[in-house]
Amino acid sequence: MENPFEVLSQVVTAFEEHGITYVVVGSFASSMRGLYRATADIDIVADLRPEHVRPLVEALQEKFYIDEQAVRRAVSRHGSFNAIHFDAVFKVDIFVPADDDFSRQQLARRCAEKTAPDIEREIYVATAEDSILAKLLWYRKGGEVSRVQWADVLGIVGAQGATLDVEYLNEWADKLGVRDLLDKILSS
Repeated sequence: MENPFEVLSQVVTAFEEHGITYVVVGSFASSMRGLYRATADIDIVADLRPEHVRPLVEALQEKFYIDEQAVRRAVSRHGSFNAIHFDAVFKVDIFVPADDDFSRQQLARRCAEKTAPDIEREIYVATAEDSILAKLLWYRKGGEVSRVQWADVLGIVGAQGATLDVEYLNEWADKLGVRDLLDKILSS
């Protein structure tokens, strides 16, 4: 049975074979940047276009449950869909980014990294700063009640410390309307 790293590798292989720019985000990325937390899925932002839909579905359908119409809707609406691995019963949530500056930044700043010692391939993962900003944005949109999102951000800040690009964080926190949350986190 495949583990989450192998499932992720299969999905990103399909992206790379079809020229789809992607970045791993969410809890998986924040665990790599901060404190490890078990997660029930993997979140990916992927710059999918209509011409990618059929080839991507064909590439994944042997090992994943994936609904072509859901993928088409996600592409046309800048929404999301999921691919569920048959054997591992593990879900990958794929988000088609809106055409906005922050989404473009996340994709442009992504870092190629090994996600596990026994897996040779590198996978593109969100930077610590972009993970913090995205988590704060989700925290705000969720009514500022998610202890998990807040803990993820604290974990990243604690693990990354002085290596964080605070100027970048401040600039984008202002643009995203989460500067007050960032200030609170950085002063903790």
